[in-house]
Amino acid sequence: MSVNVYVFKRVISNWMTLMKKLLSTFTALVALGLSGVANAADLVIYTSQPNADAQATVDGFKAANPGVDVEWVRDGTPQIMAKLNAELAAGNPVADVLLIADTVTFERMKAAGQLLAYKSPEAKNFDATLYDADGYYYSTKLITTGIMYNTQAAMKPTSWADLAKPEAKGLVTMPSPVASGAALIHAQTLAAVDGLGWHYYKQLKDNGAVAAGGNGGVLKAVASGEKAYGVVVDYMPIREKAKGAPVEFVFPKEGVSAVTEPAAILSSTKHQDNAKKFIDYLLSENGQKIAAGLGYIPARNGIDLPAGYPARSEIKVLPLNAADALKNSEKDVKTFSDIFGTKG
Repeated sequence: MSVNVYVFKRVISNWMTLMKKLLSTFTALVALGLSGVANAADLVIYTSQPNADAQATVDGFKAANPGVDVEWVRDGTPQIMAKLNAELAAGNPVADVLLIADTVTFERMKAAGQLLAYKSPEAKNFDATLYDADGYYYSTKLITTGIMYNTQAAMKPTSWADLAKPEAKGLVTMPSPVASGAALIHAQTLAAVDGLGWHYYKQLKDNGAVAAGGNGGVLKAVASGEKAYGVVVDYMPIREKAKGAPVEFVFPKEGVSAVTEPAAILSSTKHQDNAKKFIDYLLSENGQKIAAGLGYIPARNGIDLPAGYPARSEIKVLPLNAADALKNSEKDVKTFSDIFGTKG
């Protein structure tokens, strides 16, 4: 009996090993097939935009460039970069253009020689701080981080300093840089502002502020009245207010941080001309009007902002050195986490 059991186990083990090999082979073939489909396109875009936004962007580009076949892949920036890095390691990168959340990632890629320099003629319509001087990447919109508050809150904040006042004690929530790239950019930005810095975050912690999760959790907590004040990206509360939520959004007087959803061409692109056309389209007047129509602050000068936003001239965007932010990212996440005693 024991011999039969042993033989049975060996058969099962061999069968499972065979199935794993078959599954691995099948997965590889599917991946190759998908790569073949993507490579057959005239332009391949990897993006972290929401699906509806990505489709609207591609539709606008195709309308301006009829006959160009576009394939696009959408996921969060960390997932998109993991996919791309795996392709680069295998020597078969598929994407021609990246359209993702932040410039810090592109600084890393620029240093690694993974981006193609392109001087777009549309850049003259943008502030010089919104694109790489050598043409390696271009910001396409501004997604700022400011203060939202519940309309039942006793204090109506106008300044970052207001969140550290006794009136806000125990009533402030914010996303963690561990969970949100925008939150990390925000913390790094405020940490460099005179009168704020990491000391400001210590004041927030001492005042009972909590930091955990992403921007969606902050929106929910403030809109429900669980918390009175939140640090959050602009479009979320502005959209919710338009739907009737009891919230307001404030651009603090000291200024706001911003992620800029930049775009760049990979140095390995197989469709350089179409990739350049796509960059030009994103930065064009029509492309920027698409961004505004989706509810974002357009990066290009002279484009009207969506409903619910103040005039562009009234929004002060605080500076951030992307190269320094990249260099200090791990240290800054640790500093923030040490202050708030949180891992996410």
